Amino acid sequence: MRDSITGDARLALDLALTVRHDGAGGVADDLAGPAGLTAWVRAHPDTLPAADSFVADEDQLTAVRDLRTALRTLFAHAVRPARPSPADATRLLPVPEALRRLNEAAARTPTVPVLAWDEGGEPAVRRRPVPDGGGDLAAALAQAAIGFLSGPGRQLLRACHAPGCVRYFLKEHPRQEWCKPSCGNRARVARHHERHGRSG
Repeated sequence: MRDSITGDARLALDLALTVRHDGAGGVADDLAGPAGLTAWVRAHPDTLPAADSFVADEDQLTAVRDLRTALRTLFAHAVRPARPSPADATRLLPVPEALRRLNEAAARTPTVPVLAWDEGGEPAVRRRPVPDGGGDLAAALAQAAIGFLSGPGRQLLRACHAPGCVRYFLKEHPRQEWCKPSCGNRARVARHHERHGRSG
């Protein structure tokens, strides 16, 4: 299943996952400053243009963090009727505002369709920024988020509800309930303590 996750889905999910459990009961933000954004972009050389030479500034950080807030709101909307991530429960934007932010960010860079056709595969169209079209990072991320949210992969999106977890994940098999095995272990331990606490 992991091989079938699109680049758009992986990039959108990776952006949402820059908000994470800090290991001490709180929430950490990997994009707390320009250095965090620089490191995150450089970790995505195959999906973001000029990632290897990218250096973030405060304006780019603000734009990407605003986009991430909109994206996490739309992720919470996509997983309904299930609950959103606990990190989002009190921070959600109104959905029309999240959509406005996402669409406005996506519109900042003109794109062109590019045909890809791997040997033995089906042809696929991706939108790529116009050369010298202004390479706006938030626009590229917003376009990937739109590609994911408008595609069939959105149906696999879930919020992990293991104790302390704030992640979203793509459900890769029918019995998957958590984003990773360690979250499943924490959830089982918490249930065990809850049952034994009541009976004791």
